[in-house]
Amino acid sequence: MLQIHADNIYVDLPIYGGRSRSLKHALMRNPRLFGSAKRSESRTGGVIEAEATGKVYVRALDGVSFTLDEGDRVGIVGHNGAGKTTLLRVIAGIFEPVSGEMRVTGTVTPMFSLADGMDMEATGYENIWIRGQIIGCDRAFIADKIADIVEFCELGDFLHMPVRTYSAGMLVRLGFTIATALKPQILVMDEMIGAGDAAFFERARARLAAFIANAGILVVATHNPDIIRTWCNKAMWLSHGKLAGFGEVGEVMDRFAAASA
Repeated sequence: MLQIHADNIYVDLPIYGGRSRSLKHALMRNPRLFGSAKRSESRTGGVIEAEATGKVYVRALDGVSFTLDEGDRVGIVGHNGAGKTTLLRVIAGIFEPVSGEMRVTGTVTPMFSLADGMDMEATGYENIWIRGQIIGCDRAFIADKIADIVEFCELGDFLHMPVRTYSAGMLVRLGFTIATALKPQILVMDEMIGAGDAAFFERARARLAAFIANAGILVVATHNPDIIRTWCNKAMWLSHGKLAGFGEVGEVMDRFAAASA
């Protein structure tokens, strides 16, 4: 049984460079603050923490807990910097929480960019193999899907050429077709996959719908409420790294819209 279980997840992201130095200097200039941590909350981002040592970090996730079971399709909403992408990366195993536990039963397929893993000097055919293995497909599966990928992307002889020679639309076509050729167990997406030019997108809609339907669990972060109302059975609202709402799509989205008005 597929499942994602987050238990009191905290994620801190260190800040390096100018912002870190400026906060450190501000602390050192203020003797009342020196020796204790400084905490501030921006209108859009997570909570900024500054320690007496000068270390500065953003608390990107702040005590987040939830459970997703097989069949769940959850859309994550929140302002910029609310923690949406950070949560996706924790689920995908890219970020480790500083405390709490993320337990994932099943194989996670992250879809953050259609061009992830593309070798710009390799041909389209070579990138089918490269990209396919990066997103977790074995060689037998890729070999079985090549004919479908070639037919659907309609790139013809360009598949024998380096992808650096492709237009942006051609690169999206190839990336989209490869990405949607597999059957994911747990699909994690940062914004819904687009599919290039309008004519191709219309032809790709059914393929995208089947791809999402075949996922055991879908987690998608998006700024588009229509995507969540169309594709999801649950919604999650993050605010300054905290879980402000989680449950039925209509109720959570209505609360989020009211708070954002």
